[in-house]
Amino acid sequence: MKYLFNGEICGWDSWGRIFQSIEAWEKLVNFILKRENLPVSRIENLAPGTNAVFKSGKYVVKIFAPKESGQDGSKDYKSEIFALSFAQSLGVFVSNLAACGEINDKYCFSYMIMEYIDGVDFHEASAKFTNDEKISFAKRMRQITDMLNVPCEVFNGIDVVHNKSRHKRWDKYSQKFKMERLEYLNNHDFGKRVFVHGDLCYDNLLIDKNGNIFIIDFADSVIAPQSYEHAHLASVLFNFDKSYLRGYFGDYKTDDLIDLCFNGLLIHDFGGDIAAEKIAAADEITCLQDLRDKLYELIS
Repeated sequence: MKYLFNGEICGWDSWGRIFQSIEAWEKLVNFILKRENLPVSRIENLAPGTNAVFKSGKYVVKIFAPKESGQDGSKDYKSEIFALSFAQSLGVFVSNLAACGEINDKYCFSYMIMEYIDGVDFHEASAKFTNDEKISFAKRMRQITDMLNVPCEVFNGIDVVHNKSRHKRWDKYSQKFKMERLEYLNNHDFGKRVFVHGDLCYDNLLIDKNGNIFIIDFADSVIAPQSYEHAHLASVLFNFDKSYLRGYFGDYKTDDLIDLCFNGLLIHDFGGDIAAEKIAAADEITCLQDLRDKLYELIS
C-alpha cells in the first residue's frame, strides 16, 4: 500500500529525526489541506517544538506524534484543542482554529490547522528593549496571565504535583535532592489550581505589526497552582532580568519571589531542566536549600 507519509516512526529518536522533514510530510500535509477545503501552498518549516509543524500559505499545520513514537500525541491534541478554545473565550489573542481532525495513513495522526500569525517572536522583538520597554512588556504579560490563570474544568486529568511520570527531568539530581523534593511535594500546600499555559517561552509569544501579543502552542497547558506559570516566566522568559521582574511582579519582596520560583519550579514539568539551565548545574544543587540559595543569588 502506498502511503502519503514518507517516513518510519519507531520510538522517540526516530520521531526526532523525521518530525521536521518537509520531504516526509509534504504529501500528507497537502492532502489534509485539500480534505479541509483549504488552499495548498509550498510548505515551510517553523520553529521546532515537539510535534510536526509547518507553514502553508496563510495556515499552520500541526501534526501530533503518533503512539509509535513512544508518546501518544492524541492526548496533547485533545488538550490543545480545549486550551486554545478556553484561552480565546477569555479574550486572549490566539491563532484561530481553521480545522482539526484525525487521519489514518501509515500511522494514525491527529492534526490541527490554524491561521498563521504574521509577527515576530519575543526573542526578536525584545532584542533592543530599553529597561522601560521591558517593564511595559512585562506589565502586559501580567495582564495576559491574569486573564488566563483562572479556575477551569479539569480537561486532561494531569496532577502536576503527584504524577510520577512528570518527575523524570529531576533524575539527573542527587538522591538526597530527589528525596527532599518528594517529601516537600507531599507536605506542602501549593494553593488553588487554575488554568496555565505552562510554556510561555520566546517561541510561544508572537507580536504582530500592531503590537498585539499572541499566545501559541497550548500543548503543555494544565490545571496547576499559579506559581507554575509565574516561575516559568521569571526564569525562562525573563531570565531573572530585574526590569522584567519589576514590571511583572510589581514591588515584590525578594523572599516572596524566591518562594514563588522555588515552589513553581519544583512542580513544573520542565522544572529540572530549567533549574539546570537557568539557575545552576545539577551537580551544584544537591539539596532543596541549595536551590533556594542559588535563587537568592539570582533574584536578590
